[in-house]
Amino acid sequence: MSEPRPLLETVNIAKSYGSVVALQAADFAVRRGEIHALLGANGAGKSTLVKILAGVHLADAGQLFVDGTPMQFHAPLDAMAVGIATVFQDPALIPDLTIRQNLQLSEIDGPAFVRWLGWFDLEKLDLDSLVRALPLETLRVVDLARALARDPQVLLLDEITAALTADQAERVFSLLAHWKDLGRAGVLITHRLAEVRRICDRATILRDGRNVALFQPDKHAYASNGAATGTMQDVEEHELVEAMLGTDVRVVRDGESEELSSDSRIRSTSDEIAFAVQGLSAGEVVRDVSFEVRRGEILGLVALEGQGQERLFSLLSGDRRPTAGDVRVGGEPRRWGAPYDAVGDGVVLIPGDRLQSLLPNLPVRQNLVVPLFNRIRQWLGIPQDERKRVMAAIARLSIDTRAASQVRRLSGGNQQKVAIGRWLVAGFRTLLCFDPTRGIDVQTKREIYALLRELAGNGAAVLLYTSELAEIPLVCDRVMVMHDGRIVDEQDAALATEASLLTAAHGLEVAA
Repeated sequence: MSEPRPLLETVNIAKSYGSVVALQAADFAVRRGEIHALLGANGAGKSTLVKILAGVHLADAGQLFVDGTPMQFHAPLDAMAVGIATVFQDPALIPDLTIRQNLQLSEIDGPAFVRWLGWFDLEKLDLDSLVRALPLETLRVVDLARALARDPQVLLLDEITAALTADQAERVFSLLAHWKDLGRAGVLITHRLAEVRRICDRATILRDGRNVALFQPDKHAYASNGAATGTMQDVEEHELVEAMLGTDVRVVRDGESEELSSDSRIRSTSDEIAFAVQGLSAGEVVRDVSFEVRRGEILGLVALEGQGQERLFSLLSGDRRPTAGDVRVGGEPRRWGAPYDAVGDGVVLIPGDRLQSLLPNLPVRQNLVVPLFNRIRQWLGIPQDERKRVMAAIARLSIDTRAASQVRRLSGGNQQKVAIGRWLVAGFRTLLCFDPTRGIDVQTKREIYALLRELAGNGAAVLLYTSELAEIPLVCDRVMVMHDGRIVDEQDAALATEASLLTAAHGLEVAA
């Protein structure tokens, strides 16, 4: 049987930004009734290809077809007109407007939008809420519901589950299954390979701007609607990673497991308490939170959506003031009026929204040295070894500087490296990491894991919130679970399982 005609297809698509080649010759095809994964390391060209498919960027060369008809999109409206809707990694919403005003600007049907919100139990969300006041998880769902309300034929999802909790991600999976049953198509960009094996029908791998592999189980088996009936479950995760990186990763994994073993972590942890909070509260959002982080320790934190974790990190970083409780640094109580004060005490934040901490239109070097330009040093002058510090941070983190003239042109993983690298340049004692590996590729995740362990080994204290539960035993020493604004459980990270963490995160008692 001949293969069905693709609903959306690219042939030899190429795109460059000045001297940076983002896509060289990318071929990609998605059929009706399938969810197709688009995979690759950071900088492989995934987001560029999606932006071309969405009409954000115009390709330099190559062809684009929609249901067999040649197309050329000059703007996002062109793609929307032929049934292509996109949910980007960063919500495409105007922060100073309400949800309702954003819908009006987009000419979205309100009742359809609310119906799709209902899929996530958010149908009662106040549409007059300012976008900037909503958590990132909610904004991702709002953006997705807005795309679905257009009733598209093709849904392009760039890291849709990266900012979502486990229960919300499950709703996305059921939604995509429903989408397939409708005979529509979905393109999923994700670094969570378990998702690919679970919900995708095929996977295209990009590397260095080219497609290097197509995983297509049972490629000659098709249902009556033209959808592939094979499964990705027979594809091992290491096969996908090897295709992305062009190397065998199993040896690396074995070495990594040994390097980050529980015994080595225990030896590096000091008895000295670097950072502690006692009875910290902020209204009903954060309630009576107490914990300690020692020098050389990585303390993990997990929680479902909206349990107070974002507010907690705002309190710990000096962005908000608590209504009760104490923050102590090196045993001394601190009352911070702004993040600047926390930074002065060596407590620094890597926020969940990496662009929140960066100056996207400035070069890599200027972003890395920002902490050196504080009120005191403006008068005393910048350290003479500034350039040496910057080059050392770039080398240590393997930051790809091909697009160094503007940080916004870097891949998400390299942007995150810059966000971390500025504190390597400036120095710190306690690192607050809010989901630092969200939406970045496997290799960069490994590099960040190793860096956090190295920093802890050198005496830093690290508090790590993550939405990816698999990270906990890999990188943390202990893990706390937050529910309804409180810390409800603490576990040895090496013994923690996804089941035990999720049980506690839902406010249930974990079996001994």
